[in-house]
Amino acid sequence: MKDRLTPMAIGAALACVLLSMIMDGGNPAVLIKPAPLILVFGGTFAVSLAGLFKKDLKSVKQIFKQAMGSATPDMDASIEAIVNLSKVAKQSNVMALENHVRAVDDQFLHLGIQLVVDGSNSEEIRDILQNEIDAMQERHKAGAKFFTDMGGFAPTLGILGTVIGLVHVLGSLSNPGALGPAIASAFTATLWGVLSANIFWLPIANKLQRVSALEAHVKQMQVEGLLALQAGGSSRVVRLRMEAFLPSGAREDAFPDRRKDQEAA
Repeated sequence: MKDRLTPMAIGAALACVLLSMIMDGGNPAVLIKPAPLILVFGGTFAVSLAGLFKKDLKSVKQIFKQAMGSATPDMDASIEAIVNLSKVAKQSNVMALENHVRAVDDQFLHLGIQLVVDGSNSEEIRDILQNEIDAMQERHKAGAKFFTDMGGFAPTLGILGTVIGLVHVLGSLSNPGALGPAIASAFTATLWGVLSANIFWLPIANKLQRVSALEAHVKQMQVEGLLALQAGGSSRVVRLRMEAFLPSGAREDAFPDRRKDQEAA
């Protein structure tokens, strides 16, 4: 199930800004000015792209979609999958897992099981899977950096838009009656720059960093489970090594029967 909290929270923050303007007697419609919108949003996107390669353009849309509605990794499902595999390995042998590899949709877990079946030792398994995790984090870091860059460029371009507007104001000093609206219009660019950075781009970058950290955490848990399986550990040992990665509350919610047994003892 995809987590839609990020777009909902961004929408709530934007609603708070508009509501505060209305409560102060302002009109949110004054923010809809083509010139500052083009400069802040278009300019910010363009200068952020300047730090990428052309081949990186394909991933920007996918990264944005991931931030807006990424699926939360199912840690309980990962635990149950590896525990069940450990039962199969105990009942017959590790080679019996070959028949179960194709049914695994998780590419990372698929690779780990294949390494176990191929007879790789624990160091090889850990090194190969850790390299996969490191490479994933580097890819995610690049995606988060793009939105962090946008959060840094947007206020600066907003100020640039204000300067451009004030230059126009200074050229119209002969018409004092038009100075007030012209100055207000000039500062709209700064408002959009600060607003977009702190309501859109930086929160999205934070969400991507959180997604990356959570995915890496789940994969580290899978590595520990696979190593326990490869060492011939029982399903209980495999479960215990993987449960250590769960938050304490999640352990109790995911395994209520085990908690009851502990309380009874």
